[in-house]
Amino acid sequence: MAVKTILKMGDPRLLRIARPVTEFDAGLQDLLQDMLDTMRAADGAGLAAPQIGVDLRVVIFGSGQPNPRYPEAPVIERTVLVNPEVEVLDRTQESGWEGCLSVPGLRGSVPRYLRVRYRAQDAQGAWFEREAQGFHARVVQHECDHLDGVLYPARMQDMRQWGFTDALPEGLSGQDQLTGR
Repeated sequence: MAVKTILKMGDPRLLRIARPVTEFDAGLQDLLQDMLDTMRAADGAGLAAPQIGVDLRVVIFGSGQPNPRYPEAPVIERTVLVNPEVEVLDRTQESGWEGCLSVPGLRGSVPRYLRVRYRAQDAQGAWFEREAQGFHARVVQHECDHLDGVLYPARMQDMRQWGFTDALPEGLSGQDQLTGR
């Protein structure tokens, strides 16, 4: 379909709570293709519909191949989540470096839960459930935050751990280290 413009932090549309999807029709399929095209063009690990100005609870993540923005991250299969629900399975959090297509050029250390379960509908409306840990769990939490109008800087606990990717010391940008270990 088309590569869409990704909204940037400061755009009030990114702060809205997205509406549930009720129609699993050609319009949803077109949206998913636009999201995939946009995510691929930006080398994103994931993308939420609000990031392209669509106020619906839809997330896409993974590519099935290594991501150039996160070369050390494990490969995650492409996944579509419609109307996702996330349940924390382990209250333990770990800080890790994150970037965001809506916060370009910056990375920050963000605490996230290590293990989650997510339940969502697929592109045809069938419900499914999965458990995720590590980078996979981080991506799910990050993208689902977008559906509730939350950008990763709001989750940060230490603003000294945030900066422009090209200015951060080697090993701190998240390009080399994603888990915070």
